[in-house]
Amino acid sequence: MTGTGGPEDLRCSAKGCRARAVTALLWNNPRLHDPSRRKVWLACPDHEESLGSFLGLRGFLRERVPVEQIPAGAG
Repeated sequence: MTGTGGPEDLRCSAKGCRARAVTALLWNNPRLHDPSRRKVWLACPDHEESLGSFLGLRGFLRERVPVEQIPAGAG
């Protein structure tokens, strides 16, 4: 994840985007990760759909949550 403070400091994971993230895309690659592991991509409103589609097409997307609700231990 990007940022050092609270959710207001988190930035979108899309390449070149510095917008404030509002959604966390929780994912894992079942070939590489334990089923319970969740990696996090952050998304601004403009990139939530494209980042989610990228992960979804590969079967990696597990859940979308507001950045305030990122589970402890995810990352």
